[in-house]
Amino acid sequence: MNSDEKEDCECAPPQAETSPAEGPDREYQDPEVDNAEASRMKRAAAKHLIERYYHQLTEGCGNESCSNSWCASSVGFSRMDNNAAAVKALELYKVNAKLCDPHPSKKGAASAYLESSVHSNSACSNRKVNHRDVNSVRDNFKDLNYLTEEKVYEILDICGEKEDYSPLIRVIGRVFSSAEGLVQSFRRSKPHTKEELKSLQGKDEDKDEDEKEAAACSATAMEEDLAATSSSSRLGEGSSGDNDVQKLAPDEVSVDIEAVRRVYERLLSNEKIEAAFLNALVYLSPNVECDLTYHNVYSRDPNYLNLFVIVMENSNLHSPEYLEIALPQFCKAMSKLPLAAQAKLARLWSHYSPEQIRRMVETFQQLITYKVISNEFNSRNLVNDDDAVVAATKCLKIIYYANVLGGDLDVEHNEEEDEEPIPESSELTLQELLGEERRNKKGPRVDPLEMELGIRTNDCRRPLISFEEFVNEPLNEVLEMDKDYTFFKVETENKFSFMTCPFILNAVTKNLGLYYDNRIRMYSERRITVLYSLVQGQQLNPYLRLKVRRDHIIDDALVRLEMIAMENPADLKKQLYVEFEGEQGVDEGGVSKEFFQLVVEEIFNPDIGMFTYDERTKLFWFNPSSFENEGQYTLIGIVLGLAIYNNCILDIHFPMVVYRKLMGKKGTFRDLADANPVLYQSLKELLEYEGSVEEDMMITFQISQTDLFGNPLMYDLRENGDKIPVTNENRKEFVAQYAEYMLNKSVEKQFKAFRRGFHMVTNESPLKYLFRPEEIELLICGSRNLDFLALEETTEYDGGYNRDSRIIKEFWETLHSFGEEQKRLFLQFTTGTDRAPVGGLGKLKMIIAKNGPDTDRLPTSHTCFNVLLLPEYSSKEKLRERLLKAITYAKGFGML
Repeated sequence: MNSDEKEDCECAPPQAETSPAEGPDREYQDPEVDNAEASRMKRAAAKHLIERYYHQLTEGCGNESCSNSWCASSVGFSRMDNNAAAVKALELYKVNAKLCDPHPSKKGAASAYLESSVHSNSACSNRKVNHRDVNSVRDNFKDLNYLTEEKVYEILDICGEKEDYSPLIRVIGRVFSSAEGLVQSFRRSKPHTKEELKSLQGKDEDKDEDEKEAAACSATAMEEDLAATSSSSRLGEGSSGDNDVQKLAPDEVSVDIEAVRRVYERLLSNEKIEAAFLNALVYLSPNVECDLTYHNVYSRDPNYLNLFVIVMENSNLHSPEYLEIALPQFCKAMSKLPLAAQAKLARLWSHYSPEQIRRMVETFQQLITYKVISNEFNSRNLVNDDDAVVAATKCLKIIYYANVLGGDLDVEHNEEEDEEPIPESSELTLQELLGEERRNKKGPRVDPLEMELGIRTNDCRRPLISFEEFVNEPLNEVLEMDKDYTFFKVETENKFSFMTCPFILNAVTKNLGLYYDNRIRMYSERRITVLYSLVQGQQLNPYLRLKVRRDHIIDDALVRLEMIAMENPADLKKQLYVEFEGEQGVDEGGVSKEFFQLVVEEIFNPDIGMFTYDERTKLFWFNPSSFENEGQYTLIGIVLGLAIYNNCILDIHFPMVVYRKLMGKKGTFRDLADANPVLYQSLKELLEYEGSVEEDMMITFQISQTDLFGNPLMYDLRENGDKIPVTNENRKEFVAQYAEYMLNKSVEKQFKAFRRGFHMVTNESPLKYLFRPEEIELLICGSRNLDFLALEETTEYDGGYNRDSRIIKEFWETLHSFGEEQKRLFLQFTTGTDRAPVGGLGKLKMIIAKNGPDTDRLPTSHTCFNVLLLPEYSSKEKLRERLLKAITYAKGFGML
């Protein structure tokens, strides 16, 4: 049997590949290749043969009638574990045992190694392939270890003429399964200009590109020989590569991205060629993961990042074929990138279009969703332990920050930190003695990638694509938040917490995480208080008790809170317990809800003068000419923080800029759009005015306001502002300074005091880390959308009632017939607040319980537990009359 006949057999001896002994002889036949190249090729050939033996032992060749006793596809083969297969593969290599070729029936990713490795490093092979008389074609490309756009098109044209694409498939399999080959491929001849970077319109490679790359490959081979047989030496530090990196900007790579896109566009339309990309990725990813995990390859060659850029340009990554093996393995490799490499990818991708960002987001989201719905995750089988989901989430974080960087950023207008630090608890020494030193004493945690990039999510006014597109709802449904929060607090390396990637969580899930954090902090304060009382020998209160008179609620509450803030601010982090003087209600949450409601009504009463109210926007704003001292605003901030801390919703109507300022960002001109839309429109028209601003408008850098009594107050935006006219040249400065005054300077004292009070309660909370400003508003104010159909779906029944009871059907018909104001009164009566919680009324979990037979008594409620006690009224009309009377005249608490 000659060598060509052997080629046609399903099983052929490994002489089809060059053996280590044959390698040097073959290499010396070519005078242009030196000993270092021969050594490298010899090692590569040995490595591929051993890998083929290993996969033959574990996967088989796919031929059901295979007669090779060392092939998993043969009938009498005994299965072995991976470790035993690895040892046996080495033994088979040493004895030159029979090696199978892949059977045509062996399709898919499981046999990907065969398609990608059979022809890898074909410079080491002397196999004669002449089935279709294309021997000369294949010989031309067998030494091709990296690709350029021109070379791909050249091979594609030749294959098209011969109607045989196997040479191109083999080249793709060899290059795209080799980290070294892929890193060297599709290089551009010079760095992008700024204009090119914006559109990612890379230049075509120069004519001498092949010569440069050949020199780089030669340098690589020489350095590998010096680095012994370590797998990390596959990527050298050729001088040309180093020079490329030194010239690159922080958001540049040496790969020609536009060329890669054009190549993918032409090749992915061919199904056979597409399969080659898939198979190569399966083979490539584990090696890349090993390089990054153990060999620190990126620090030695930053061009290694090219590999990830090229693979991510594959528009078919989210296809079902990739979801099982290829994409999860690639995500694991990508998640091993060091922080600097992740930051560089984020900077590069920030220049991409929204459509390209969305494609990459969908790729990782599809993998996460696929893994979630194909597995049964629960409290015993946590989604946190799924490597593919965790890796995809880490990769999604890079895209998330690229989305932030590429959006409309404002990194300059930041609120100044409080001049005086938040006072520490007087119990701190005792805590340290008991081993209870406070966590996060230096402030809330910050994401490492965020620090590396030097930006914050709150710096982004408008991202490239909506933040909501990063939320994965199926993941939120299966996430065990109590376990995830534990991992978040412990910060162990072997347990991943999705709270470290809050962009993927919806507001409901994040609110649950914040709830756990607040409750644990309350329990901690309670325990410390008990221990403190044992040491001091005096009885201390483990709760934050507030006893108030309903008619003097502001005086009683604010005086008490002021004393606590001065004496021991740590008491503010205890669980709130409110008692109304002369009333019997026990506070299990409902009394606190009404307390906050009454306090907010009093504080925001325009007659008090602490806040102004805009009838057009229905929003409140700090009164710059208020007579109240700063301490009053501090106490209001404390009340706001306490509401979040105790999971209470407030009926507060602030413009969004207040929440942005609480998160550390100053107000700017665009914030006037909702804070003061009339002024915003006027200033916008000023900016867009096409005539002469100075002559036609005659305005200066002096502005006027009115105080509480209607008296005009003048303010100079610049020194001697009344003498400086606003012109077409300086109108942008005028608008910026006007907004700066209205939103920041005029209320600086009031807001700083307000923020200080807020931080007294929330300074140790992960609030800033988890939530964006719009989510903070949702957290404090609840949802304005009242969906009573969702409430009906989730309501539970007790005491003999069920969904089909007559009275229950009549109750819902009656409630749905109410007007908007009556529905809000019902919510206030039943739950203690007229706002829906985060996630809507469907998250409320209301209970309707039977309260006896027909009677003239009114319905009652336990607002602490959202329970409505409803008698079984004899008619629908009586039910409506009794219910309306109950919700209209509901004030105060009593014992039933």
